[in-house]
Amino acid sequence: MLKEQANFIRRIGILADLVILLAAMVLAYLFRDQWDGLKPFHDYLWILGIAFVLWYFLLSQQGLYGSIRRRSLSDIVISLGKVHLLGGVGLAAAIFLIAPREFSRGLLLSFLFFSFVLMSLERIAVRLGLGHLRRRGYNFRNILIVGTQKKAQKLCSLIEEHADWGLRVLGFVQINHDHADKDIKGIKTLGGVQDLVGICKENPVDEVIFCPPKSFVFDAEQYLQELEELGVTVSVSLDFYELSGSRKELSLFQGEIPLLTFHCNSLDAQQNFIKRTLDICGAIVGLTIAAVLFPFIALAIKFDSPGPILFGQARIGLSGRIFKFWKFRSMHIDAEERKKDLLARNEMQGAIFKIRDDPRITRVGRFLRQTSLDELPQFWNVLKGEMSLVGTRPPTVDEVKTYHPDHLKRLSAKPGITGLWQVSGRNQIRDFDRVVELDCIYLDNWRFVNDMKILLKTVYVVLKRKGAI
Repeated sequence: MLKEQANFIRRIGILADLVILLAAMVLAYLFRDQWDGLKPFHDYLWILGIAFVLWYFLLSQQGLYGSIRRRSLSDIVISLGKVHLLGGVGLAAAIFLIAPREFSRGLLLSFLFFSFVLMSLERIAVRLGLGHLRRRGYNFRNILIVGTQKKAQKLCSLIEEHADWGLRVLGFVQINHDHADKDIKGIKTLGGVQDLVGICKENPVDEVIFCPPKSFVFDAEQYLQELEELGVTVSVSLDFYELSGSRKELSLFQGEIPLLTFHCNSLDAQQNFIKRTLDICGAIVGLTIAAVLFPFIALAIKFDSPGPILFGQARIGLSGRIFKFWKFRSMHIDAEERKKDLLARNEMQGAIFKIRDDPRITRVGRFLRQTSLDELPQFWNVLKGEMSLVGTRPPTVDEVKTYHPDHLKRLSAKPGITGLWQVSGRNQIRDFDRVVELDCIYLDNWRFVNDMKILLKTVYVVLKRKGAI
């Protein structure tokens, strides 16, 4: 019954989105036709067919056709923003392939704007309206919690703090006898686990959530079949391990074996796609600039000192992969051999080597470093997927050999041309542990907007030549 209701609500949601997309196209056409003098409206309807399919896929991926009772308004709006960002890229690609000269760019941008606004208003209205009804006691689901320990009580508190979710704790069921015949947080204990099926028959239970303590193991499978026959939804709390710094993911291996995975990298597949798209666009821009400046930089390097124009070095990338890291040469060709004689002058604390007024740097090289022009060839590493625009500093092989175990988390993501360390003081930060701390903050709190902020700050830092050595 509940599954049929969910499917019906999903179909209503899909129909509503189709109407919104059509309305957005009509509004966009009326808005742009005043300036662009567009063709008849029916000439643009073909794009709606692509948009319907694309939006359905993206909205499903963002979970916007499922229950949103436990999602915040900001999360819903951000998810819709992602849908329209990726959908806009997809529509632009389709227009470029099908009718690059016949479709108004202003019409496309207006369509995306009206679609985003209308869908946001629609879902916010639904979310607030249903939340209001649930707080007044309508449209709620009765939850039975199996377990009485800390995790079960935390779940109960969380449900009570969010009345707009429309969930109501009907009672607790004991697994052991620690809280026999006692109320917990003002909610009754309805019996032991051996009475679970009978309790569900005697009470209007919509969902049973098993919250067994880690120290207590029991066989829940014997109850699942009977609860399924009663039409009761069953969830199980996986309270085995708690790793606060990891992203957790539940999945089925080959559709058969359930796995709980802890990811040290906070990015999921969709976020990786967004980040990679930004990298490719940025790499194309960066390589274009590099191509324009290459003749001038190459001549300056050649006239200043003997040796190659480009400098390639083995660096450590994602998960310990070794790749060839490229820069415009800013040092004399014997720089690597002379490094061992300069180790005593290292101004950094830990597994990183930097000194001010490095005698190995050439005159042109010093200018290239101060302006960060020496890093332009790294856009080739970004285009190849070995690096990212924003990430951690790519360490050398020798540096990684001296890492402590807690430093290795830096290798859980692609290194970047710039990063939080560079814009938080650049080379003025002397303690490698502080560098690692900043890298971990970036990795654990990745957001697309944070990457954009770091890129903008990088431009400012480079133009001001702040912290350059």
